[in-house]
Amino acid sequence: MNHLRYLLEEDPPKGRLDRAALELAAIEMPDLKPEPWLDQLNELASQLGDRLRNFNDGRDFVETAQRFLFGELGFHGNEEDFFDPRNSCLNQVLERRTGIPITLSVIYMEIARRLAMPVFGISLQRHFIDQFDDGNYSTYIDPYHGGRAITAQECFALAQAKIADPVLLRRASQKEIAIRMLQNLRGVYLRRQDWARAVLTLDWLLIGAPELSGWYKQRGLLQLELRRFRAARSDLERYLSLEPEAADRAEILKQIQGIHAWLARVN
Repeated sequence: MNHLRYLLEEDPPKGRLDRAALELAAIEMPDLKPEPWLDQLNELASQLGDRLRNFNDGRDFVETAQRFLFGELGFHGNEEDFFDPRNSCLNQVLERRTGIPITLSVIYMEIARRLAMPVFGISLQRHFIDQFDDGNYSTYIDPYHGGRAITAQECFALAQAKIADPVLLRRASQKEIAIRMLQNLRGVYLRRQDWARAVLTLDWLLIGAPELSGWYKQRGLLQLELRRFRAARSDLERYLSLEPEAADRAEILKQIQGIHAWLARVN
C-alpha cells in the first residue's frame, strides 16, 4: 500500500503518517527502506513508556517526553542549515536528531500514537507545533525549541499573528500535514535548483490538490527547464484550462507555441 498516496487522495481520519512521511523521504533517498525507521520509532516509544509514572497523567507524559526526547536524546531544531533536504526526511531526522518543526512534530506525534497518547499537529503560519489534549490536561508543545510546553499566546507569537485568532490553532489533518511536508521539500529543491526533484514533489502535491492551477504552471515551467517538452505542454495547457482569464495567459500561450514549434521540428 502506498500510504502517502492514500493520505493525499482520501484524507482519512486515521492513517499511517509515519509510513507516508518515509515514502515522502524517498524523493530524496529512492532506496530508502521504511522498516528500520519504524522499528526505531517503536523502540523510542517503548523507552518513553518505561519512563512514565502514570499513563493517565497527561502532564507527566509531556514533561517526561521533553526530558527523554529533547534532553536525554538531544532532538533539536536545525538552525545551522534549515534548508537541508534531510530536515524533511523522517529517517534522517531520527538518525541525526535534528530537523525542522514539522518533521520533529511528526516524530513526537508518532511516538505518542504508539503509546495511545492524544497528540495532534497544529499547522501554524511560519511554524508547526503539537498539542496534547486528553480532556483533562491540554497544552501546546514546540518540538523545534526543545519540546517545551507553550501557551496559546506563545503560539500566536510563533505564527507572528497580529490577531489572536483561535482558528490558527485548528488541528491539521494528516493530508494537510503531508502537503505541508511536500511544500517544504519543494521549496528546498527550488532553492537548490534541483528541478527534477522539485517536479517529483509537485507530482505528489497535485495528487492531493489537482484543482490548484498554479502548481500545474510551476511544474510545466520546471519541465521546460528539464527539456521535457510534452510534459511541459500538457501542464501549461492544463493551467490555462483552469485559469482561462489568467493575467499571464499571453505569455503562457507563447511558451506553448514555442513547444509546438520545437516538437514539429523533431517529429
